[in-house]
Amino acid sequence: MQDKVYNVLFLCTGNSARSIMAEALLSTVGKGRFRTFSAGSHPAGSVHPLAIEQVLATGYPIDQLRSKSWDEFGSPGAPHMDFIFTVCDKAAGEACPYWPGHPISAHWGFEDPAACTGSETERRAMFQKIFRQILARVNVFASLPLHMLEKNALQAEVNAIGQTPV
Repeated sequence: MQDKVYNVLFLCTGNSARSIMAEALLSTVGKGRFRTFSAGSHPAGSVHPLAIEQVLATGYPIDQLRSKSWDEFGSPGAPHMDFIFTVCDKAAGEACPYWPGHPISAHWGFEDPAACTGSETERRAMFQKIFRQILARVNVFASLPLHMLEKNALQAEVNAIGQTPV
């Protein structure tokens, strides 16, 4: 039985929607195997209300959600990450802080639901679509036998998850 709890950080530019939903989903799906975090390179300062609406369905405590800078996780005393995933193309192309311990990282790009314009119904549908896409990738990741895979194999697996069509 594997008892290790893995620290996972999801990065996005604004840390208001995709990374927040990913944090909640992996924490919920992982059933205690993961400590999840999210952050942004240029945090929006608040969590998008439609992201909160999606997260409510997971049972994840929304009072813990906040839009924060990735600098919090690159500073002394921050938890060491085992995995770091960018979930937006903008953050994937930015120069990231130094991450102690050389975590495994991959890009899992998703459309930005917060950029969706249109009616409330259209915006809500976009958030639901992206939420389902994130859930699909999180489920694949959570099912990997992490404790049995060596680092190069893990890197290949998390890269492949990001290349899976959503």
